[in-house]
Amino acid sequence: MRIIAGEWRGRTVEAPPGRATRPTSDRAREGLFSMLQSRLGSFEGLVVADLFAGTGALGLEALSRGAAHCTFVEKDREALDVLRRNVERLGAGDRAEVRAQAIEHAAAPERPCDLILIDPPYASGLAQMALERIAAPGWLAPGAWVSVELHEEGLDLPAALAAEAERRFGKAGIILLRRVR
Repeated sequence: MRIIAGEWRGRTVEAPPGRATRPTSDRAREGLFSMLQSRLGSFEGLVVADLFAGTGALGLEALSRGAAHCTFVEKDREALDVLRRNVERLGAGDRAEVRAQAIEHAAAPERPCDLILIDPPYASGLAQMALERIAAPGWLAPGAWVSVELHEEGLDLPAALAAEAERRFGKAGIILLRRVR
């Protein structure tokens, strides 16, 4: 797996062995960031959260493109070890916070996020729980964007979020949401 664009373009991102962590495919990641780029214009200065971070590839891609800070939330021990190594290897430590916890126990980041990337295990119901969690005060900046990667499950959107776009990349379905309240 490689970073697609920005400061670390072409640099590799390590993935943990086994099947416990399912990194977003390069094709889906490229499609997601293309969708975001067309809407955001630039990632410069954004505050980002990567929930169910796994390898950290999504948050690291945002940092590579100029995001100011990313909070990574991951509970799997093996994935956390790899995530920390990826952050260190890219020299992103001063712009990253790695939280070893489940999203249902995570407090909102220090600053509200401009972009939240949600990529839970497929068919786990965790995407819905994560959306409800981030709809709580403190998570979303005004006009914030949220990306959710799903397989086939549906979502009930909190009142604060509206669907803006939906694309399919193989098994991965990506929904872009925007904070409306």
